[in-house]
Amino acid sequence: MDDEHAGHTQGGHAAHGTADGAHTGHPAGHDRHAGHSVAMFRDRFWLSLALTIPTVVWSDMVQHLLGYSAPEFPGSAYIPPVFGTIVFLYGGLPFLRGAVAELRDRLPGMMTLISLAISVAFVFSMAVTFGVPGDDLWWELATLVTIMLLGHWIEMRSVTQARGALAELAKLMPDVALRLDATGETTEVPIHELVTDDLVLVRPGARLPADGIVTEGESSVDESMITGESRPVDKAADARVIAGTVNGAGSLRVRVTHTGEATALAGIMRLVAGAQASRSRAQDLADRAARLLTFVAIGSAALTAAVWSAMGAEWAYVIERVVTVLVIACPHALGLAVPLVVAISTTLGARNGLLVRDRRGLEEARLLDIVVFDKTGTLTLAEHRVVDAATDGIPLSEALRLAAAVEGDSEHPVARAIATRAAEEGVDVPHAHGFTALPGTGVRATVDGREVAVGGPALLASEGLDVPHALADAASRAARAGRSVVYLVDGGAVRALFAIADAVRPESREAIEHLHTVGIEVAMLTGDAEAVARAVADELGIDRVLAEVLPADKAAEIEKLQAGGKRVAMVGDGVNDAPALVTADVGIAIGAGTEVAVEAGDVVLVRSDPRDVPAIISLSRATYRKMLQNLWWAAGYNIVAIPLAAGVLAGWGIVLSPAVGAVLMSASTVIVAANAQLLRRWNSAR
Repeated sequence: MDDEHAGHTQGGHAAHGTADGAHTGHPAGHDRHAGHSVAMFRDRFWLSLALTIPTVVWSDMVQHLLGYSAPEFPGSAYIPPVFGTIVFLYGGLPFLRGAVAELRDRLPGMMTLISLAISVAFVFSMAVTFGVPGDDLWWELATLVTIMLLGHWIEMRSVTQARGALAELAKLMPDVALRLDATGETTEVPIHELVTDDLVLVRPGARLPADGIVTEGESSVDESMITGESRPVDKAADARVIAGTVNGAGSLRVRVTHTGEATALAGIMRLVAGAQASRSRAQDLADRAARLLTFVAIGSAALTAAVWSAMGAEWAYVIERVVTVLVIACPHALGLAVPLVVAISTTLGARNGLLVRDRRGLEEARLLDIVVFDKTGTLTLAEHRVVDAATDGIPLSEALRLAAAVEGDSEHPVARAIATRAAEEGVDVPHAHGFTALPGTGVRATVDGREVAVGGPALLASEGLDVPHALADAASRAARAGRSVVYLVDGGAVRALFAIADAVRPESREAIEHLHTVGIEVAMLTGDAEAVARAVADELGIDRVLAEVLPADKAAEIEKLQAGGKRVAMVGDGVNDAPALVTADVGIAIGAGTEVAVEAGDVVLVRSDPRDVPAIISLSRATYRKMLQNLWWAAGYNIVAIPLAAGVLAGWGIVLSPAVGAVLMSASTVIVAANAQLLRRWNSAR
């Protein structure tokens, strides 16, 4: 991991918010809660509610409307003004401070409208209390502030829960580790004391304290919280393990490779935090709409005051209409519409192994026309495997048994490919004797008393052997696909052929089928020869092949596709594909498990699974739908609500009080929050 993402506390316990849910690092446009917490709004709500109830009970207007008389005692007449004032000063303080900040930044918004509404109600009610003719609005003021506090409490709980991914990730790290000394004795140490090359013991059921490599032991490890892989992953010597994952039933000895800031978990947390703080075009639209709505609300309030005054309405009624307009037009839901969806979608992505580095990249994914895959390591395993085989006169299992035995002492990639295939077939490989390397041709050894050789066409030429008719078709297929071919020679006769190539990932075909299902073209971009690229493309059903392209020219190929009117996603490893990833409309970098901080991509695939590419597009489309639904609701509700608040239907007896306006505004916010939460039903369909 590079230092650009530094800022995470040692061992993964970053302070991404307080225990009560304080917000930090919110996206622009949602900064009105900077420095606020869930607990603060909760506490102010309950105290304000306790003061609002007697304010309402002893209100003259409420008593008159409901036909009851509140108990009278010395000072009871001052309950509404005294309690109403406390509610205004205590409960309304966060809104007043927020308004000051908005006006200082010359960006009036929701806090400005709320503060203007409660300030007008407070000043007018105080004036009435001191003798100005009219009906005070103490109970409306107290109710309004209390409902606003409730709405903001609900909102902050929703956003805090959505952003809880960071806190949950931080909890994955254990506090201590069992460090092994040279004698094999264990010492319990805080994880921040671990350094590279330390040897640690990980007991069954314990969490991995650092990234590392297994040196001894066998177990299965639950990596679902990091990679999204639902099944435990088997680990043995030389396997890589990730900090924060959970060991299974076996004990592991692990040599530490990365600690603290450099762990995969720390990198994931930085990416999640960065994605939640990055801006999207939908957020920009929401912010502009909210600012516009602020000016519309103030203008509507002024027009309402002018019209009702001209019609001879009493001041108390005029003020009530103005306050209701200001309250009901608050762009509360509009301000929440996008940030909450952003938080939820980013969390969903992280849980499914899709780490979003840039929100705009995820937003663009829904519009893609073509996905371009790098071949090696993306669609293929970047490992030599036996991809085709044929035999003449002996079973395939016998051919693999002999070939794997001969190659048993070789470290050549071809030898490993044959050994891997033999293991996959469950072949019992005997021990070979007299191993001899044949320079430029192959290897030879004695197996079960028989002299057996394995090598390429040069071996056959040196032995004066021809390819048998039974193997000719397989040899031709391999030649057309540009695959390497090795032959098994037993007893002076060619008995089998093995075609060796970079094996296609088992998941690649399913990924491409999913992309085709949603109407997206698939291309492959590679530096390999045309024949090799075509063979892979034909096997997977790829639409377009761009072969023999140098790394420096990959970006130019992406630009050609874009020049043709295509919206392009590039999927690569983030190293030699970096220019192409940056050039594409959406760059999707392969994270390869622990290497998640790939700088070139908009999205990082933790699992290196190509099936996650259609999952990105699916998440992008689901996220955009929720944003659009929320924006339409938040903006559309005001088209109806503002005229009602102004009193256009007063002639038909339909009049909204400030308290009712606050309820409607809060209900609109709750609807937006609830709709955003429905995004949690999204499934990656993997």
